[in-house]
Amino acid sequence: MKKLINSPETFVKDSLAGMALAHPELIKVHYDPNFVYRADAPVSGKVAVISGGGSGHEPMHGGFVGMGMLTAACPGEVFTSPTPDQMLESAKMVNSGAGVLYIVKNYTGDVMNFEMAAELARAEGIKVQNILIDDDVAVKDSLYTAGRRGVGNTVLAEKIVGAAAEKGYGLDKLADLCRQVNINGRSMGMAITSCTVPAKGSPTFELGEEEIEVGIGIHGEPGIERMGMKPADEITEMMALSIIEDDAYTRTVREWDDAKGEWIEKELVDPPFKAGDKVIAFVNSMAGTPVAELYVVYRKLAEICEKKGLTIVRNLVGPYITSLEMQGMSITLLKVDEEMLGLWDAPVNTPGLRWGV
Repeated sequence: MKKLINSPETFVKDSLAGMALAHPELIKVHYDPNFVYRADAPVSGKVAVISGGGSGHEPMHGGFVGMGMLTAACPGEVFTSPTPDQMLESAKMVNSGAGVLYIVKNYTGDVMNFEMAAELARAEGIKVQNILIDDDVAVKDSLYTAGRRGVGNTVLAEKIVGAAAEKGYGLDKLADLCRQVNINGRSMGMAITSCTVPAKGSPTFELGEEEIEVGIGIHGEPGIERMGMKPADEITEMMALSIIEDDAYTRTVREWDDAKGEWIEKELVDPPFKAGDKVIAFVNSMAGTPVAELYVVYRKLAEICEKKGLTIVRNLVGPYITSLEMQGMSITLLKVDEEMLGLWDAPVNTPGLRWGV
């Protein structure tokens, strides 16, 4: 294992300290428990938007803290869910009185810990809503999750919902918007190489020199198929069609009902894409894939979308939700309306995403 670290034990804190020193005008870092928060938080009258997950996916989530995106982010150890005390203390730090929206990727540990944090926060008088992101079309269940995994659409949700919070949306309206973004998005990833968790010191999985894994998760979870290396156009087409032609997906989610004062289960249906839809196209590097190769993928993705009658109205290309040093990429398509598009275009100023300022 060759990594630019001091030790596996200090890796996360060393990285957080460096981020704080690099961006003091945007963020602050709280330690023990660890979380990143806006330098100007709490912002009066603004719902706080908080997310989090295992470290190793940077810039998600800590790199997306700032004006127009997240109010705080809770980093766990590498590929490990953050703890409820991180989520609770971050909520207490940034809550302005308008409430807190937790954006939660669908991984068993994240879901359980964010639910526990929400209950603790409510006991302290903080209004909280949890919205799940589960956009991965590759698998319906995995080692880490029950139901589809939360992957690339998380970044798009954090941007759109963060912009809405900046505009003054109330907690319930913000939760409805986040739910709609999740319903409208689909993703799929692939890997050319594995990655190495510092504490483990060896690759998460093994791939032969001519093998690729299609449908992997962001922690290196197995995909739907291992196959021989193929040209970029073939890989892109296989993944893009899996996303675009994905059938309507019915899922059961747990959400808090303020009127009843309890968690309830409800069924939601994610409709498939259809000709005439406008989409944001997100081609993401898992960290080790050069941007030049991502543009090769984007070229083919744009061609496929055009043939399917989908209009790409905005795009994002680059390493935004990574998996340590893994070589690979993911594709996300998000169907948008004019409200979502306007919120996507709204100014954002974070370490990892910035425009309009």
